[in-house]
Amino acid sequence: MRLRSLRVRLLVAATISISAALVVAGFGLTALFEHHVERRLDLQLETYLSELIGRIEPNDSGGIELTRELGDPRFDQPLSGLYWQIQDDAQRALIRSRSLWDGMLALPDDQLSLGVVHRHDLPGPGEQSLLVREQQVIVLPQTEARRLRIAVAVDRSDLIAARDEFSQDMLPYLLLLAVALLLATWLQVRMGLSPLDDIRRGVLSIRSGNTRRLGENYPDEVQPLVDEINELLDAGDRVVEDARAWTADLAHGLKTPLTALSADAQRLRAKGEAGMADDLEQLVQSMRRRVDRELIRARLRSEATSRVKNSDLPKILRGVVATLKRTPAGELLNWEIEAPEPAQVRLPPDDLAELLGNLLDNAGKWASTRVRVGICWHDGWRLVIEDDGPGVAEEQRAKLGQRGMRLDEQTAGTGLGLAIARDITAAYDSHLVFGLSSLGGLAIQLDLPAVELD
Repeated sequence: MRLRSLRVRLLVAATISISAALVVAGFGLTALFEHHVERRLDLQLETYLSELIGRIEPNDSGGIELTRELGDPRFDQPLSGLYWQIQDDAQRALIRSRSLWDGMLALPDDQLSLGVVHRHDLPGPGEQSLLVREQQVIVLPQTEARRLRIAVAVDRSDLIAARDEFSQDMLPYLLLLAVALLLATWLQVRMGLSPLDDIRRGVLSIRSGNTRRLGENYPDEVQPLVDEINELLDAGDRVVEDARAWTADLAHGLKTPLTALSADAQRLRAKGEAGMADDLEQLVQSMRRRVDRELIRARLRSEATSRVKNSDLPKILRGVVATLKRTPAGELLNWEIEAPEPAQVRLPPDDLAELLGNLLDNAGKWASTRVRVGICWHDGWRLVIEDDGPGVAEEQRAKLGQRGMRLDEQTAGTGLGLAIARDITAAYDSHLVFGLSSLGGLAIQLDLPAVELD
């Protein structure tokens, strides 16, 4: 598939959009998971704060102590990542968890509101990044009221590790989802563009001569295009019919003047003007050849643009050979035919018969005793006609079939047969090549378009 393909463009655009959407979804889900875990940590830290506040009690020496330790064993493990600390307004740490060891939490010097939990992100011991929850309370010992700052902190590394593990666990599922979405997109593109494939097959069927028009069973978005194609085909048929009528009128209009000129030549000959009569007859024959050539070309152009019919190549070949065998020159020759069954070609039967008639007539005209015809498959049906005549020199073969070209003026003919054959092959996307036959004469290789099956 090429980049110019609409299917490729849609798939590339879908791949880019799906990839971008999944990348955004991946980052969004990771951020959502991190926020969810952090919120759970917030609830846990606030629970620890409430427990600490409930267990604070002034002692006899004017200090603060806890009635009992918090239950989480990490508070007793040095540098465990879970800490608590109580300090007064003078930034003095009164008591702290054993997990802080010989350090302390560097709480910011900000104004705290009573009863409000404040959130901080602070560095901790061992280059840890801490998530801190702090609250200010008032303690009433026997001497005077004191404001205490109570803080609980947890290392963010656990949160980061959980986030990274979540991302790694989510990646295979995102890839699986990407594959599923791409397959669904491919199926959607295939189904969406299938009407265009149906149109292509319909046009191919029209070109092959199996149908005349596209059908009506197309989606609403494609049906206007189908209607326009059918209108174009109708307009082409009207042009073809007009061309056929015009060529018929032209043939009828020229037939009478040429017949009159032939009669004038006969009267001149009767009067003894043989030289003038010969010149006039030669002019009439030249005009007839030119008119016949142009009428054939016009018919070919009109038929090539109309609905092309298929032909059975072996059947028409045998019919043409049978006709030539009944001619005085043809009945003296040995005609050899090697043709498979079946071999359908994309030419109308009349034009194929005229093409084969001109080529075989030329072979029979120059053959000494033998004409061999074979049909084989070579990316289409290939017809090879060989004779055992004198052949044509290599430098002269390119001139065969040119308008009015005759390489031997002593042989009867007009030089029009091969020219008509070239016109027919050009009109129906065929190829005509002249070469040397193994029989010693001329070899004609004709490549014909085979019928394309749906």
